[in-house]
Amino acid sequence: MNEKFFSLPLERRRAIVSAGYRVFSQNAYKNSPMSEIAAEAGISKSLLFHYFRNKKELYLFLWDRCAQMTIQVLTRYGCYGRLELFEAMERGMRAKMELIRRYPDMAGFAVRAFYEKDPEICAAIQESYHRYFNFKADQTRLNLDPDQFVPGLDVAMMYRDMYWASEGYLWEMVQRGDVDMERMERDFTGLVAFWKSVYLRKE
Repeated sequence: MNEKFFSLPLERRRAIVSAGYRVFSQNAYKNSPMSEIAAEAGISKSLLFHYFRNKKELYLFLWDRCAQMTIQVLTRYGCYGRLELFEAMERGMRAKMELIRRYPDMAGFAVRAFYEKDPEICAAIQESYHRYFNFKADQTRLNLDPDQFVPGLDVAMMYRDMYWASEGYLWEMVQRGDVDMERMERDFTGLVAFWKSVYLRKE
């Protein structure tokens, strides 16, 4: 990335970032032209290529920025390093709802990027995802109190079950094109309540 991007005034940088999230959130990677992003940002296509050498560089910049912001918000909500799993999940849900409310285009981009299959970009996205989020999840798992769960529970399988359910639900909502925040919050609250009834040790 050209360092000249960071020498731009803050408002111009925000315009480029916002335009990138908006265009990439609405289309697959290969169907998101740089010319459209430039037009959204109010600059020429050639100037956009002056700041980012190619579309892949811009895409990965936006992804890294999104991942870093997500980690910051999850940390602020106290989602990591907690002994009680479902309390951490509920905090995480509230943190993500805040992100989606404040930055809907960024949230849409993040989901599309996670499921992107274009060979030019998908490997880099998955590698980055595991670097950012699996490390944090592993830290959380190390701090869990095993006595909170039903005896003999396969904790790794429980994590996969909850992860697949959450990601599948989010993808379905985004694919519909009309993300209902109140419904999402209700549905996730219901999911967490169900998981508690299944996985937590009964008093």
